[in-house]
Amino acid sequence: MKSEMEYLTIALPKGKLFGLSADLLAKIGYTAEGLSDKSRKLIITNEEKKIKFIVSKTADVPTYVEYGAADIGIIGKDVLIEAEKDVYELLDMGFGKCHLMMAVPKAEKRAKLMDYNHTRVATKFPRIAEKFFRQHGMQMEYIKLNGSIELGPIVGLSESIVDIVETGTTLRENDLEEIVSIQEATARLIANRVSFKLKFDRIHTLVEELRKVLEAEAAK
Repeated sequence: MKSEMEYLTIALPKGKLFGLSADLLAKIGYTAEGLSDKSRKLIITNEEKKIKFIVSKTADVPTYVEYGAADIGIIGKDVLIEAEKDVYELLDMGFGKCHLMMAVPKAEKRAKLMDYNHTRVATKFPRIAEKFFRQHGMQMEYIKLNGSIELGPIVGLSESIVDIVETGTTLRENDLEEIVSIQEATARLIANRVSFKLKFDRIHTLVEELRKVLEAEAAK
């Protein structure tokens, strides 16, 4: 069995960021046969280039990287902030752009943000939400959900939601209205702190190659 030091292990998130991440990595030669977020293989390896890919649930990527199960990973800034993991953030990838916001039912919209003080908010991001409302002098009750956050106010579970939005279509379809933007988010390249030191040359080279591709695409 070859030493793990020979390999660079990359954690990729399932879902919307997977394809964009895999396509970008492929442009600098980081590929593996059968690499797919639908694969049943837990680790997909390119033996020739000594690359291992871990494809995991989005929320788990920062954990794999923090504990060194993966050397680097790609994850949305929103998830990274919420996770509060001890990792290096190396590069803003620019894609997967969205923003975190607060939304409420249109029919029950209140005049000012402070009018929602001491109400319930449904969210996948309780840490980010709590920090935001605290900065505005508000105390809220946070209800952590993992599925369709929009359901919260519709079924009377909460008065508002804090969630990510890209186009706003889902909000409109459920008669919800964004009332305040909280945080912009794009995909980020992160690294395990120990791996960054031990595999510095390889990780640094990868970052610079990705940066060149992103700059070239931005210039088009």
